[in-house]
Amino acid sequence: MMDQRWRPTVNEREFIEHALQSDLRVDGRRPFDFRKLKIAFGREDGSAEVELGETRVMGYVTAQLVQPYKDRPNEGTLAIFTEFSPMADPAFEPGRPGEAAIELGRVIDRGLRESRAVDMESLCVVAGKHVWSVRVDLHILDNGGNLIDAANIAALAALCTFRRPECTVGGDDGQQVTVHDPEVRDPLPLAIHHLPIAVTFAYFGDGNIMVLDPTYKEEAVMGGRMTATINSNGDVCSIQKAGGEGVMSSVIMQCLRIASVKAADITSKIKSNVDEYTTEKAVRKVKRTPVLVAKKNDVPDITMESNDGALESQTSKTPNDAQDISKDPPAIPNDKRHEDAKSRLSESNPEVESMSNSGIAGESDEAKESVSPKSLMDAVKPKHKRKKKQHGKS
Repeated sequence: MMDQRWRPTVNEREFIEHALQSDLRVDGRRPFDFRKLKIAFGREDGSAEVELGETRVMGYVTAQLVQPYKDRPNEGTLAIFTEFSPMADPAFEPGRPGEAAIELGRVIDRGLRESRAVDMESLCVVAGKHVWSVRVDLHILDNGGNLIDAANIAALAALCTFRRPECTVGGDDGQQVTVHDPEVRDPLPLAIHHLPIAVTFAYFGDGNIMVLDPTYKEEAVMGGRMTATINSNGDVCSIQKAGGEGVMSSVIMQCLRIASVKAADITSKIKSNVDEYTTEKAVRKVKRTPVLVAKKNDVPDITMESNDGALESQTSKTPNDAQDISKDPPAIPNDKRHEDAKSRLSESNPEVESMSNSGIAGESDEAKESVSPKSLMDAVKPKHKRKKKQHGKS
Protein backbone atom coordinates (compact mmCIF):
# COMPACT_ATOMS: atom_id res chain seq x y z
CA MET A 1 0.00 0.00 0.00
CA MET A 2 2.72 2.43 0.95
CA ASP A 3 4.69 1.62 -2.23
CA GLN A 4 1.91 3.11 -4.39
CA ARG A 5 1.89 6.51 -2.74
CA TRP A 6 3.11 9.73 -4.25
CA ARG A 7 6.89 9.96 -4.63
CA PRO A 8 8.61 13.36 -4.83
CA THR A 9 11.06 14.22 -7.56
CA VAL A 10 14.73 14.90 -6.85
CA ASN A 11 14.22 18.66 -7.00
CA GLU A 12 11.25 18.51 -4.62
CA ARG A 13 13.20 16.41 -2.15
CA GLU A 14 16.18 18.75 -2.19
CA PHE A 15 13.95 21.80 -1.85
CA ILE A 16 12.21 20.39 1.25
CA GLU A 17 15.49 19.30 2.89
CA HIS A 18 17.25 22.63 2.26
CA ALA A 19 14.25 24.51 3.61
CA LEU A 20 14.26 22.43 6.80
CA GLN A 21 17.95 23.14 7.34
CA SER A 22 17.00 26.83 7.42
CA ASP A 23 14.16 26.13 9.95
CA LEU A 24 11.57 26.68 7.26
CA ARG A 25 8.82 24.40 6.03
CA VAL A 26 6.93 24.22 2.77
CA ASP A 27 3.62 25.36 4.34
CA GLY A 28 5.26 28.26 6.20
CA ARG A 29 5.23 26.76 9.71
CA ARG A 30 8.03 26.61 12.20
CA PRO A 31 9.58 23.19 12.92
CA PHE A 32 7.54 22.62 16.12
CA ASP A 33 4.21 24.12 15.11
CA PHE A 34 0.99 22.17 14.69
CA ARG A 35 -1.34 22.79 11.80
CA LYS A 36 -4.72 24.38 12.42
CA LEU A 37 -6.95 21.99 14.35
CA LYS A 38 -10.74 21.90 13.97
CA ILE A 39 -13.10 19.59 15.85
CA ALA A 40 -16.73 19.18 14.82
CA PHE A 41 -19.38 16.93 16.34
CA GLY A 42 -22.32 15.23 14.69
CA ARG A 43 -25.95 15.21 15.78
CA GLU A 44 -25.61 11.85 17.48
CA ASP A 45 -23.49 11.29 20.55
CA GLY A 46 -20.16 9.63 19.94
CA SER A 47 -19.38 11.06 16.50
CA ALA A 48 -16.64 13.58 15.76
CA GLU A 49 -14.77 14.88 12.74
CA VAL A 50 -11.26 16.30 13.03
CA GLU A 51 -9.45 18.47 10.53
CA LEU A 52 -5.71 18.81 11.01
CA GLY A 53 -4.61 20.95 8.12
CA GLU A 54 -5.61 18.98 5.01
CA THR A 55 -6.02 15.74 6.97
CA ARG A 56 -9.58 14.77 7.82
CA VAL A 57 -10.59 11.85 10.04
CA MET A 58 -14.02 10.90 11.35
CA GLY A 59 -14.51 8.87 14.52
CA TYR A 60 -17.67 7.03 15.53
CA VAL A 61 -18.22 5.13 18.80
CA THR A 62 -20.75 2.36 19.41
CA ALA A 63 -21.33 -0.09 22.27
CA GLN A 64 -23.11 -3.38 22.81
CA LEU A 65 -23.50 -5.95 25.59
CA VAL A 66 -21.22 -8.97 25.22
CA GLN A 67 -19.80 -11.72 27.36
CA PRO A 68 -16.46 -10.73 28.97
CA TYR A 69 -13.15 -12.54 28.69
CA LYS A 70 -12.63 -15.32 31.20
CA ASP A 71 -9.42 -13.85 32.60
CA ARG A 72 -11.15 -10.44 33.13
CA PRO A 73 -14.77 -11.17 34.02
CA ASN A 74 -15.49 -7.71 35.51
CA GLU A 75 -14.00 -5.52 32.76
CA GLY A 76 -15.43 -4.27 29.50
CA THR A 77 -13.58 -4.13 26.21
CA LEU A 78 -12.36 -1.36 23.91
CA ALA A 79 -11.49 -1.96 20.27
CA ILE A 80 -10.14 0.38 17.56
CA PHE A 81 -10.97 -0.22 13.89
CA THR A 82 -9.64 1.85 11.00
CA GLU A 83 -10.89 2.21 7.45
CA PHE A 84 -8.70 3.61 4.68
CA SER A 85 -10.83 4.73 1.77
CA PRO A 86 -9.37 5.17 -1.75
CA MET A 87 -11.09 8.56 -1.79
CA ALA A 88 -8.66 9.76 0.89
CA ASP A 89 -5.54 8.66 -0.98
CA PRO A 90 -5.06 6.78 -4.27
CA ALA A 91 -2.51 4.63 -2.48
CA PHE A 92 -5.24 3.18 -0.25
CA GLU A 93 -6.93 0.12 -1.66
CA PRO A 94 -10.32 -1.21 -0.56
CA GLY A 95 -10.65 -4.57 1.10
CA ARG A 96 -8.20 -6.04 3.53
CA PRO A 97 -6.41 -3.40 5.67
CA GLY A 98 -2.76 -2.86 4.89
CA GLU A 99 0.25 -2.22 7.09
CA ALA A 100 -0.50 1.47 7.52
CA ALA A 101 -4.05 0.76 8.72
CA ILE A 102 -2.87 -1.92 11.14
CA GLU A 103 -0.11 0.29 12.53
CA LEU A 104 -2.48 3.22 12.98
CA GLY A 105 -4.99 1.11 14.92
CA ARG A 106 -2.33 -0.42 17.15
CA VAL A 107 -0.72 2.90 18.07
CA ILE A 108 -4.02 4.46 19.08
CA ASP A 109 -5.20 1.30 20.84
CA ARG A 110 -1.98 1.05 22.84
CA GLY A 111 -2.21 4.66 23.94
CA LEU A 112 -5.80 4.26 25.15
CA ARG A 113 -5.81 0.79 26.69
CA GLU A 114 -2.32 0.52 28.16
CA SER A 115 -2.64 3.87 29.86
CA ARG A 116 -6.04 2.93 31.35
CA ALA A 117 -7.55 6.13 30.03
CA VAL A 118 -11.03 4.55 29.96
CA ASP A 119 -12.26 2.86 33.13
CA MET A 120 -12.98 -0.69 31.96
CA GLU A 121 -14.51 -1.82 35.25
CA SER A 122 -17.26 0.78 34.91
CA LEU A 123 -18.37 -1.05 31.75
CA CYS A 124 -19.29 -4.19 33.71
CA VAL A 125 -23.00 -4.93 34.19
CA VAL A 126 -23.03 -8.50 35.53
CA ALA A 127 -19.61 -9.96 36.33
CA GLY A 128 -18.79 -12.88 34.09
CA LYS A 129 -21.94 -12.52 31.98
CA HIS A 130 -22.61 -9.04 30.60
CA VAL A 131 -20.20 -6.19 29.94
CA TRP A 132 -20.17 -3.30 27.51
CA SER A 133 -17.96 -3.63 24.45
CA VAL A 134 -16.98 -0.19 23.13
CA ARG A 135 -15.96 0.02 19.48
CA VAL A 136 -14.27 3.03 17.88
CA ASP A 137 -14.40 3.23 14.08
CA LEU A 138 -11.96 5.65 12.45
CA HIS A 139 -12.64 6.61 8.83
CA ILE A 140 -9.87 8.37 6.92
CA LEU A 141 -11.58 10.97 4.74
CA ASP A 142 -8.52 12.82 3.41
CA ASN A 143 -4.85 12.04 3.82
CA GLY A 144 -2.87 15.23 4.24
CA GLY A 145 -0.17 13.71 6.44
CA ASN A 146 0.14 12.72 10.11
CA LEU A 147 -2.85 10.41 10.23
CA ILE A 148 -1.93 9.09 13.69
CA ASP A 149 -2.37 12.39 15.52
CA ALA A 150 -5.59 13.29 13.68
CA ALA A 151 -7.10 9.83 14.24
CA ASN A 152 -6.11 9.88 17.92
CA ILE A 153 -7.84 13.24 18.46
CA ALA A 154 -10.93 12.02 16.60
CA ALA A 155 -11.11 8.91 18.80
CA LEU A 156 -10.77 10.92 22.02
CA ALA A 157 -13.36 13.51 20.96
CA ALA A 158 -15.84 10.78 20.01
CA LEU A 159 -15.28 8.92 23.29
CA CYS A 160 -15.82 12.11 25.32
CA THR A 161 -19.23 12.72 23.73
CA PHE A 162 -20.36 9.09 23.68
CA ARG A 163 -23.30 8.07 25.91
CA ARG A 164 -24.16 4.44 26.54
CA PRO A 165 -27.70 3.35 27.49
CA GLU A 166 -28.43 2.88 31.16
CA CYS A 167 -29.26 -0.66 32.23
CA THR A 168 -30.56 -2.22 35.44
CA VAL A 169 -30.28 -5.73 36.83
CA GLY A 170 -33.35 -7.52 38.21
CA GLY A 171 -35.41 -10.64 37.92
CA ASP A 172 -35.85 -13.56 40.32
CA ASP A 173 -32.22 -14.61 40.12
CA GLY A 174 -30.87 -11.04 39.90
CA GLN A 175 -29.24 -11.76 36.53
CA GLN A 176 -31.79 -10.28 34.15
CA VAL A 177 -30.49 -7.15 32.43
CA THR A 178 -32.87 -4.43 31.22
CA VAL A 179 -31.52 -1.84 28.78
CA HIS A 180 -33.53 1.36 29.07
CA ASP A 181 -34.45 3.53 26.13
CA PRO A 182 -32.72 6.95 26.02
CA GLU A 183 -36.14 8.63 26.21
CA VAL A 184 -36.93 6.81 29.45
CA ARG A 185 -33.58 7.29 31.19
CA ASP A 186 -30.70 9.54 30.22
CA PRO A 187 -27.68 7.68 28.79
CA LEU A 188 -24.48 7.63 30.81
CA PRO A 189 -21.06 8.95 29.69
CA LEU A 190 -17.90 6.91 29.81
CA ALA A 191 -15.55 7.20 32.76
CA ILE A 192 -12.41 8.74 31.21
CA HIS A 193 -9.53 9.44 33.60
CA HIS A 194 -7.25 11.34 31.22
CA LEU A 195 -6.71 12.06 27.54
CA PRO A 196 -3.61 10.47 26.01
CA ILE A 197 -2.53 12.72 23.11
CA ALA A 198 -0.39 11.32 20.28
CA VAL A 199 2.33 13.68 19.04
CA THR A 200 4.31 12.63 15.96
CA PHE A 201 7.82 13.80 15.00
CA ALA A 202 9.52 13.30 11.64
CA TYR A 203 13.33 13.01 11.30
CA PHE A 204 15.39 14.09 8.33
CA GLY A 205 19.01 13.58 7.36
CA ASP A 206 20.96 11.80 10.07
CA GLY A 207 18.28 12.38 12.67
CA ASN A 208 19.53 15.84 13.61
CA ILE A 209 16.59 17.66 11.97
CA MET A 210 13.14 16.96 13.36
CA VAL A 211 9.77 18.56 12.78
CA LEU A 212 6.40 18.25 14.43
CA ASP A 213 3.21 17.21 12.63
CA PRO A 214 4.68 16.30 9.21
CA THR A 215 2.63 16.91 6.07
CA TYR A 216 1.99 14.50 3.22
CA LYS A 217 5.03 15.67 1.26
CA GLU A 218 7.30 15.72 4.31
CA GLU A 219 6.35 12.12 5.11
CA ALA A 220 7.49 11.13 1.62
CA VAL A 221 10.91 12.69 2.26
CA MET A 222 11.48 11.89 5.97
CA GLY A 223 13.99 9.31 7.10
CA GLY A 224 12.13 8.18 10.23
CA ARG A 225 9.20 8.88 12.50
CA MET A 226 8.45 8.65 16.21
CA THR A 227 5.06 8.97 17.95
CA ALA A 228 4.90 9.81 21.66
CA THR A 229 1.57 9.51 23.50
CA ILE A 230 1.48 11.82 26.52
CA ASN A 231 -1.34 13.20 28.67
CA SER A 232 -1.69 16.72 30.05
CA ASN A 233 0.05 15.71 33.30
CA GLY A 234 3.24 14.85 31.42
CA ASP A 235 2.88 11.08 31.85
CA VAL A 236 4.29 9.07 28.95
CA CYS A 237 1.64 6.55 27.88
CA SER A 238 3.45 4.99 24.92
CA ILE A 239 6.22 5.57 22.38
CA GLN A 240 6.23 4.22 18.83
CA LYS A 241 9.41 4.32 16.70
CA ALA A 242 8.59 3.13 13.21
CA GLY A 243 12.01 2.15 11.87
CA GLY A 244 14.13 4.45 9.77
CA GLU A 245 17.12 6.43 10.99
CA GLY A 246 18.43 6.01 14.52
CA VAL A 247 17.78 8.80 17.03
CA MET A 248 19.91 9.92 19.96
CA SER A 249 18.47 9.65 23.48
CA SER A 250 18.97 13.40 24.01
CA VAL A 251 16.83 14.08 20.94
CA ILE A 252 14.13 11.74 22.25
CA MET A 253 14.06 13.57 25.61
CA GLN A 254 13.76 16.88 23.79
CA CYS A 255 10.84 15.50 21.77
CA LEU A 256 9.10 14.33 24.95
CA ARG A 257 9.36 17.77 26.51
CA ILE A 258 7.91 19.38 23.40
CA ALA A 259 5.19 16.72 23.20
CA SER A 260 4.18 17.40 26.82
CA VAL A 261 3.51 21.06 26.04
CA LYS A 262 1.60 20.26 22.85
CA ALA A 263 -0.45 17.57 24.62
CA ALA A 264 -1.63 20.09 27.21
CA ASP A 265 -2.72 22.52 24.48
CA ILE A 266 -4.59 19.88 22.50
CA THR A 267 -6.25 18.53 25.67
CA SER A 268 -7.58 21.97 26.56
CA LYS A 269 -8.90 22.41 23.01
CA ILE A 270 -10.68 19.04 23.08
CA LYS A 271 -12.25 19.76 26.45
CA SER A 272 -13.41 23.22 25.41
CA ASN A 273 -15.03 21.84 22.24
CA VAL A 274 -16.70 19.04 24.19
CA ASP A 275 -18.04 21.53 26.74
CA GLU A 276 -19.47 23.70 23.96
CA TYR A 277 -21.13 20.67 22.37
CA THR A 278 -22.61 19.57 25.71
CA THR A 279 -23.92 23.08 26.41
CA GLU A 280 -25.50 23.41 22.97
CA LYS A 281 -27.11 20.01 23.34
CA ALA A 282 -28.54 20.94 26.73
CA VAL A 283 -29.88 24.21 25.33
CA ARG A 284 -31.55 22.42 22.41
CA LYS A 285 -33.11 19.97 24.82
CA VAL A 286 -34.41 22.72 27.12
CA LYS A 287 -35.66 24.93 24.27
CA ARG A 288 -38.44 22.51 23.40
CA THR A 289 -40.03 22.75 26.88
CA PRO A 290 -40.43 26.56 27.15
CA VAL A 291 -42.03 26.71 23.69
CA LEU A 292 -44.70 24.24 24.72
CA VAL A 293 -45.26 25.97 28.04
CA ALA A 294 -45.61 29.32 26.31
CA LYS A 295 -48.24 27.92 23.99
CA LYS A 296 -50.14 26.49 26.91
CA ASN A 297 -50.00 29.77 28.80
CA ASP A 298 -51.11 31.82 25.83
CA VAL A 299 -54.66 30.42 25.97
CA PRO A 300 -55.45 31.44 29.55
CA ASP A 301 -53.73 34.77 28.99
CA ILE A 302 -56.00 35.53 26.07
CA THR A 303 -59.10 34.37 27.89
CA MET A 304 -58.13 36.28 30.97
CA GLU A 305 -57.68 39.43 28.94
CA SER A 306 -61.11 39.00 27.33
CA ASN A 307 -62.70 38.22 30.68
CA ASP A 308 -60.96 41.16 32.27
CA GLY A 309 -62.22 43.38 29.48
CA ALA A 310 -65.72 42.05 29.95
CA LEU A 311 -65.43 42.51 33.68
CA GLU A 312 -64.11 46.01 33.20
CA SER A 313 -66.96 46.81 30.85
CA GLN A 314 -69.42 45.37 33.30
CA THR A 315 -67.94 47.24 36.22
CA SER A 316 -67.81 50.40 34.18
CA LYS A 317 -71.46 49.98 33.32
CA THR A 318 -72.54 49.16 36.85
CA PRO A 319 -72.08 52.62 38.38
CA ASN A 320 -74.13 54.18 35.55
CA ASP A 321 -76.86 51.65 36.06
CA ALA A 322 -76.81 52.33 39.74
CA GLN A 323 -77.04 56.02 39.07
CA ASP A 324 -79.99 55.42 36.76
CA ILE A 325 -81.69 53.26 39.33
CA SER A 326 -81.04 55.77 42.07
CA LYS A 327 -82.77 58.46 40.04
CA ASP A 328 -86.46 58.84 40.62
CA PRO A 329 -88.55 57.44 37.76
CA PRO A 330 -91.09 59.70 36.08
CA ALA A 331 -94.40 59.91 37.82
CA ILE A 332 -96.92 57.63 36.13
CA PRO A 333 -100.45 57.26 37.47
CA ASN A 334 -101.25 53.90 38.94
CA ASP A 335 -104.39 53.59 36.87
CA LYS A 336 -102.54 54.20 33.66
CA ARG A 337 -99.81 51.65 34.49
CA HIS A 338 -102.46 49.11 35.40
CA GLU A 339 -104.28 49.64 32.13
CA ASP A 340 -101.03 49.47 30.08
CA ALA A 341 -100.13 46.11 31.56
CA LYS A 342 -103.65 44.92 31.05
CA SER A 343 -103.64 45.94 27.41
CA ARG A 344 -100.37 44.11 26.72
CA LEU A 345 -101.73 40.94 28.21
CA SER A 346 -104.93 41.22 26.21
CA GLU A 347 -103.08 41.64 22.93
CA SER A 348 -100.83 38.63 23.53
CA ASN A 349 -103.65 36.36 24.78
CA PRO A 350 -107.33 36.90 23.93
CA GLU A 351 -108.42 34.70 26.83
CA VAL A 352 -106.78 37.09 29.21
CA GLU A 353 -108.78 39.88 27.57
CA SER A 354 -112.03 38.04 28.11
CA MET A 355 -111.16 37.29 31.69
CA SER A 356 -110.24 40.92 32.26
CA ASN A 357 -113.53 42.05 30.74
CA SER A 358 -115.46 39.70 32.96
CA GLY A 359 -113.53 40.91 35.96
CA ILE A 360 -114.26 44.52 35.04
CA ALA A 361 -117.97 43.79 34.75
CA GLY A 362 -118.05 42.69 38.36
CA GLU A 363 -116.46 45.83 39.63
CA SER A 364 -118.33 48.73 41.10
CA ASP A 365 -119.73 51.56 39.06
CA GLU A 366 -117.20 53.99 40.48
CA ALA A 367 -114.37 51.87 39.15
CA LYS A 368 -116.01 51.71 35.71
CA GLU A 369 -116.34 55.47 35.62
CA SER A 370 -112.73 56.06 36.74
CA VAL A 371 -111.24 53.47 34.37
CA SER A 372 -112.35 53.42 30.73
CA PRO A 373 -110.86 50.23 29.20
CA LYS A 374 -112.12 50.89 25.70
CA SER A 375 -110.53 54.27 25.32
CA LEU A 376 -107.22 53.08 26.75
CA MET A 377 -107.11 49.98 24.57
CA ASP A 378 -107.95 52.02 21.52
CA ALA A 379 -105.07 54.35 22.32
CA VAL A 380 -102.63 51.49 22.68
CA LYS A 381 -103.71 49.63 19.54
CA PRO A 382 -101.91 50.29 16.23
CA LYS A 383 -103.29 52.87 13.89
CA HIS A 384 -104.44 50.47 11.17
CA LYS A 385 -106.59 48.59 13.66
CA ARG A 386 -108.12 51.75 14.97
CA LYS A 387 -108.91 52.94 11.45
CA LYS A 388 -110.67 49.70 10.62
CA LYS A 389 -112.67 49.96 13.80
CA GLN A 390 -113.62 53.52 13.07
CA HIS A 391 -114.72 52.63 9.53
CA GLY A 392 -116.74 49.75 10.90
CA LYS A 393 -118.53 52.00 13.40
CA SER A 394 -119.30 54.51 10.71
